[in-house]
Amino acid sequence: MKFKLPLSTQLLSLLLASAIGSFSAFSAYAGSSHQFSLSIPTLEDGATIDGHLDEVQWQNAAIAELKYETSPGENILAPVGTTAKIFSTGESLFISFVANDPDSSVDDNIIRANLNDRDDTWGDDLVGIKLDTFNDSRLAYQFFVNPYGVQTDSIENELTGNESNAWDGIWYTSARKTEQGYQVEIELPLRLFNFDSQLSQQTWGVEFIRFYPRDQVRRLSTHQIDRNNSCQLCQLGTATGLEGLEPSQDLQLTPSLVFNRNSQRDPEPGADWDSDNSIEPGLDIRWGITPSTLLSATINPDFSQVEADAGQLDINSTFALFYPEKRAFFLDNKDYFDTQLQLLHTRNIVSPDYGLKLTSKVDNHTFAVMVSNDTKTNFLVPGNLSSDIASLDEESVNLAGRYRADISNELSLGTLITAKRSDQYHNYLASGDLKYQPTPQDTFTAQYVFSSTQYPDELYKEFCSGSDCQPDINCELSDCGVNERVLRTKQEGEFSDSFYHLKYIHERRNWYAFTQYESAGDDFRADLGFISRVDVNKLVAGGGYTWYPQGSSISRVELGGDWDISHNQAGELLEQELEARVEFEGSMQSYTAFGVVARERVGRRHDSSQLAIDGNTQLFNETKGWGYSKIIPTRALTLDLDLSYGDNIDFANDQLGTELFVNPGVEWNISDSVSLDVSHLYRALDVDDGRLFTANLSDIRLNWHINVRNFIRISSIYTHIERDPSLYLYSSPDAKEQQLGNEVLYGYKLNPQSVFYLGYSDGLNRDDEIDALTRTEQTYFMKLSYAWLL
Repeated sequence: MKFKLPLSTQLLSLLLASAIGSFSAFSAYAGSSHQFSLSIPTLEDGATIDGHLDEVQWQNAAIAELKYETSPGENILAPVGTTAKIFSTGESLFISFVANDPDSSVDDNIIRANLNDRDDTWGDDLVGIKLDTFNDSRLAYQFFVNPYGVQTDSIENELTGNESNAWDGIWYTSARKTEQGYQVEIELPLRLFNFDSQLSQQTWGVEFIRFYPRDQVRRLSTHQIDRNNSCQLCQLGTATGLEGLEPSQDLQLTPSLVFNRNSQRDPEPGADWDSDNSIEPGLDIRWGITPSTLLSATINPDFSQVEADAGQLDINSTFALFYPEKRAFFLDNKDYFDTQLQLLHTRNIVSPDYGLKLTSKVDNHTFAVMVSNDTKTNFLVPGNLSSDIASLDEESVNLAGRYRADISNELSLGTLITAKRSDQYHNYLASGDLKYQPTPQDTFTAQYVFSSTQYPDELYKEFCSGSDCQPDINCELSDCGVNERVLRTKQEGEFSDSFYHLKYIHERRNWYAFTQYESAGDDFRADLGFISRVDVNKLVAGGGYTWYPQGSSISRVELGGDWDISHNQAGELLEQELEARVEFEGSMQSYTAFGVVARERVGRRHDSSQLAIDGNTQLFNETKGWGYSKIIPTRALTLDLDLSYGDNIDFANDQLGTELFVNPGVEWNISDSVSLDVSHLYRALDVDDGRLFTANLSDIRLNWHINVRNFIRISSIYTHIERDPSLYLYSSPDAKEQQLGNEVLYGYKLNPQSVFYLGYSDGLNRDDEIDALTRTEQTYFMKLSYAWLL
């Protein structure tokens, strides 16, 4: 049975009228939590960060007790005692924690802590603080420390509902275990924060937090958290004081030097190596003009990846793979550019020579602008069933600008513009967005985006390079890639289109419901973002119910599901799906979820006789079951398993098959300083005439943290794919394909910007023309950078 989407204008009008009509007048609630407050004294001298709390300053600091367990217990008394102290100087915040554990005197290993990499401490015992420096429930800094002094920092963004640990600040910690538990000492330089320096006395949102992982991970806090309020940042306590903070023109210079020797060769036996040596100096500049205005610049930046990305299998998939941003310049105050849609994904800027960024917050107004060149020009070519990466061998200029006005505690309005331009190509984008949260339970978001794009006249020829197709107008669609038709039809000048997004969600303690509608025009492009699907209208509706059993080994049970339906802009069905799932949290820090999906969707066409709907073809009915489980049975071992089984479309041949997907993982903390992470991904697809392919990917990483600052990492990612070429109707792929990537890396981190790396990596390949794995690439590299704080 096919479903036709109702007229979108009528549907959205009814939906919006119903949602808003149900809202009652509700007074401002953001930042209204008065159940916890303290005044931070300003002292003349700071403390020495050594883990010993013996300075007299701590006797004059403000004191906070973490009295409540907020999860899994609901605002019950904390099972262990934790005391936090805080004071300020004119330049830094100083915080200490005394985390008691009655079992630590009996068993020295009861406290869970490892010498991990920065931002890789989740699952350890942790203490930390959350700070909303404007007390407006928009953004909050989070700082956590484990009993070895390893740091984790992140930014919680109310607009997107996400926490990003990509941001890295320079701050100072020390920790040590004691007979009663452990204690931590922290210094947070005020240059880390954006805040209103015009105020004679500050009022910041604050929460002191401890994670206490034993049979379950218990979250302890200074105050209670209302599960009937979906706004977490609205429930922070308040910290006043911080008197006499004077604006400073904080300046940070980070020069860097990168040595690199890269060698490549053809896989044929006896092929010669082609080597290239490079020495690249660079400079990053970070100028805090005021505590709320930051100017960042980079000259000849080093944007090299010193750690391999997690392995991904690119088989029987039609959309481009997503890789997260890890580069420091782009991550600094990244949240200022965020909207509900991913319209800025800076990893699309591949190889820049320079970059400049200005971010500022004045009263209720937030501004951000960034400009960068790129010696390469890469962008997504999206469709309604697929996307691919196009590349132009020419320099481009990239620009992004964002403005947000927080009209009230309930209402925020914003706009974003992006531009990507080279000699024969451009993509311009303008967006407006809204977030309205009239009650603690109701949130409405909306966004409208318009884009204008022009492709080079013969971009499709570049897209076809490397294929068997001769790049002329008579190529078959299957020869040059699924979106070759899209490229050809956009050669006649500028084209434009729009995207709009609407979402309403109602969240309470025990249940939630939501609905979302999105529409992306056929000619819409977001080339500085990551919008991989266009020519689609999609409606989603769903909800769930949650139980919190008391006195049981299961602490949370959730039953949920959703229904969605998608059409292209011509009104033809692309997909409709119904999914139901159940989730459990319980003892041994376990999480288990499983569900079933019933789906009707289209595959893709492989002939050029019908081009009406970008490769759409017959409908397939799929039913699939899936499950995921994670458990920590001992202090040293974490196990997880992701699996699914059921129908799946064979996109290469436009037919239905049966797929088995299994993805186990093991994290073994051999000691507090040595860990082994192993994951394996297995996929097999069977069609009527036999096994189409079997794919395996193994990712192995051995980490030795000599101390908090020094580490050695050895990693290998191995991919092995076997296919039956006789079952492929439109192409002749290799029967066997193997790849092996290895890396050995030594690192020294004084702080996130002051680092020394020394490493080696190589790549080996095998296909039908190569008898064995053959090394085709190897790299030796060294990086040195140092952050000067002026």
